[in-house]
Amino acid sequence: MQNIHIEVVHDLVCSWCPIGYANLQRALHNLNIKAELHFLPFELNPQMGAKGEDINQHLAQRYGWSEKKQTEYRQHLLQVASNAGVEMDFSKRSHYFNTLNGHKIMHWCESQNKQQAMNERLIYAYFKEGLNIGDTEVLLKLVKELGLDSVAAKDALNSQALSRQIKAKQKRVQQLALNSVPAFVFNHNTLVSGSNSVEYFEQVLTSFNERSA
Repeated sequence: MQNIHIEVVHDLVCSWCPIGYANLQRALHNLNIKAELHFLPFELNPQMGAKGEDINQHLAQRYGWSEKKQTEYRQHLLQVASNAGVEMDFSKRSHYFNTLNGHKIMHWCESQNKQQAMNERLIYAYFKEGLNIGDTEVLLKLVKELGLDSVAAKDALNSQALSRQIKAKQKRVQQLALNSVPAFVFNHNTLVSGSNSVEYFEQVLTSFNERSA
């Protein structure tokens, strides 16, 4: 079977995105299928300021969620995340942040063949460590951790060329007309929305296997 090309549409502060990513990875492993993953940016809160917003206050203001509703939702989320092997620590993850710079770093890491590694590091940095992944210094520190050139990364963040490239990716996402993330585009033309289970992803991947047989 040929490698499957998969575009992962995500936001770096989206709670369900790392769950969907983890379940997809497990399905690929279970079926022994190789995939070429590329990440596309989707900003849930593009107007958010640099300091971010308290999650509880944000959910109350945006959705009108009561404290009880938030507690119930969080308990469910943590259970699903645990089942997927995704660590979340809400004692540290207290804020939503603007993710544009994070998406820019993800895009730059793609040119360094480290995009998937950066995605996984950002998941841990935000959901487990509670770091502000929109902050330039935080991002450059993560770049160093991956053994990449932080000076080159900083230059890229400030470049017009990278901004144009991000806008091109955002246009690609707009064409998909998504209402939420995560979403996954298989071989450029099959869209699957939602975090989904390992079993569901296995069914999707098996269907591609059968078509190429």
